[in-house]
Amino acid sequence: MNQNREQTAIIVVDHGSRLQQSNQMLVEVVAAYRQQSGWPIVEPAHMELAEPTIADAFNRCVQQGAQRVIVFPYFLGPGNHSTKDIPRLVAEAAARHSGIGYQVASPIGLHSSVLQVIDDRIDECLQAKWPSASN
Repeated sequence: MNQNREQTAIIVVDHGSRLQQSNQMLVEVVAAYRQQSGWPIVEPAHMELAEPTIADAFNRCVQQGAQRVIVFPYFLGPGNHSTKDIPRLVAEAAARHSGIGYQVASPIGLHSSVLQVIDDRIDECLQAKWPSASN
């Protein structure tokens, strides 16, 4: 593994929820991404409502030796959270760690893989048992 990957951390950040099931899904997404991608440092974070926070995840990345952190907003579109709130929270977290570079990636957006996911989910519905119409 090259030094660039060893010193680069990825934080996948979602909104955060009061529902533990939703927050747990991010943990599962991060674990699967870490396994598939080969990035050695991949951490989950929630923008609000749940822990770990962006600051918590940033700290964990630095503790694991990251010299740069890429934050991926696990959001569909470029709304206020992904374009304003998350960059602000990341900048605040980074300010506590001099010399650590960071960037915030674009959200998922319109990507061919998303279109395939939409098709897959629609196919799942079509294959499921349909409820009977009642009068």
